[in-house]
Amino acid sequence: MEKSEKIAAYYQKEHTFKKGIAKLREIALKTEAKEDFKWSIPVYTLNGKNVFGICKFKQHFGVWFFNGVFLKDPKKVLENAQEGKTKGMRHWKFQSLEEIDKKEVLAYMNEALENQKKGLEVKAEKTKKIAIPEQLQAELAKNTTLKTAFANFTPYKQKEFCEYIAEAKQEATKLRRLEKILPLIEKGVGLNDGYR
Repeated sequence: MEKSEKIAAYYQKEHTFKKGIAKLREIALKTEAKEDFKWSIPVYTLNGKNVFGICKFKQHFGVWFFNGVFLKDPKKVLENAQEGKTKGMRHWKFQSLEEIDKKEVLAYMNEALENQKKGLEVKAEKTKKIAIPEQLQAELAKNTTLKTAFANFTPYKQKEFCEYIAEAKQEATKLRRLEKILPLIEKGVGLNDGYR
């Protein structure tokens, strides 16, 4: 399916907030952003850089600003997408079509585009050296197939496995978690792949 077909399908699909996201799209198309489709949502870009996206959920719909941390936010409507984890992304949520003020939303979108032109971006942090818990290290040391499979994961996925074990407070929990992840590692399946 072409991107244009995916975008059309996204906006045409019956949903509680179908009219709301259509109104946000109408506003987005008044900007200079290019409409694209990534991560199963319409994303609006400038010179190949993600600026904002239009999303819908069960309880709300809204606009994701990829570098929204730089927006002035005079209406105090922006929320951190995931407190403690998300550095740059901010989300403007709506529960109804009537909440959308075209002029205000357009101003936020245009400011996000201007910020992109200025190069205001939160850069992804480089993954630090991963501290492999001793329980996992022991298993990797005695099983070369497991060690190779673990090495084939991206540093991010390796870190997920390591943190999963390290965050457990009791030794028994660490060992139960280790038992759970060993088959995943051998199969080349990331800890959270089922949620992605």
